Amino acid sequence: MTTRQLPTEEEVLGYFQSLCNWGRWGGDDQLGTLNLITPEKRRQAAALVQDGLSIGCARPVSTQHSVDQPITPVHMMVESGEVYCLDDDREWTTQHSMDYFGMAVHGPGQTHLDALCHQFWGGKMYNGRPASVVSSAGKAGFGAVDGMKNGLVTKGALLDLARIRNVDWYEPGEAAYTDDLEAAEQAHGVRVEEGDALLLRFGWTARRNAIGPVPRDGGRAGLHASCLPWLHERGVSVLACDSAQEVRPTGYDGLFGPIHSVGQVAMGLWLVDNADFDALAEACAAAGRYEFLFTLAPMNFPLATGSPLNPIAVL
Repeated sequence: MTTRQLPTEEEVLGYFQSLCNWGRWGGDDQLGTLNLITPEKRRQAAALVQDGLSIGCARPVSTQHSVDQPITPVHMMVESGEVYCLDDDREWTTQHSMDYFGMAVHGPGQTHLDALCHQFWGGKMYNGRPASVVSSAGKAGFGAVDGMKNGLVTKGALLDLARIRNVDWYEPGEAAYTDDLEAAEQAHGVRVEEGDALLLRFGWTARRNAIGPVPRDGGRAGLHASCLPWLHERGVSVLACDSAQEVRPTGYDGLFGPIHSVGQVAMGLWLVDNADFDALAEACAAAGRYEFLFTLAPMNFPLATGSPLNPIAVL
């Protein structure tokens, strides 16, 4: 059995300094780790396409209430193809359909992107801006999701952690560590490099589909906080998980979400929560390739803290 020397809570708190990217790309930078995606990286990603197979990696948006989605998405028809009767008994129908929907961006229910304004620590957000820059009246005045208005195109690397552990899924409270990440790299024949999008499959979507959602306070599978220096060293541009990043309970009384907090506030790391990598994992296993062209295209929504999205992998 592997004996791990895990950092203390004080050491994890020290990551806010030792892993800090504030000022690395300039004092006004709002892109964070997206700066690591170069034109050369995009060309490398494009060259990985062999089969032309495109796979969407988002969960279906559900309008059903669930224990992990307390703010249920709303979907209403504004106009439809139904027949209407006027007062004079004449029937008529519209020549088109229109709908309206509203949803909370964040939380464990939907696939979404966390912009850099999503997290604060000690009254600060990424690049040292005060948390007050995000307000009810002014919305997100810095680090908003439209920083990715040009989309993201880079090399994606999938680490199927559940497959490597030979389980259907990680259970709530089970963590992955750096040795798990490196074991998955070796088994899959892939290496996470600077500018890559790192995709992690814990089997969490498969578990949700088979058993049902876990309440928000019921624990979560995810990364241990000790993985943060590894993510920084490897230069991960975007971290995407089929859970919501960190294991919970985290093992640290003062840190509810260290991957979110350190990753976003200190490192400027963009996060995709609650993706669905089941179909992608099957395709990668069949092809024997775990690296591919990976794209994200959030809504160009100024002043917003995040966006629903459908990540796309092209093999």
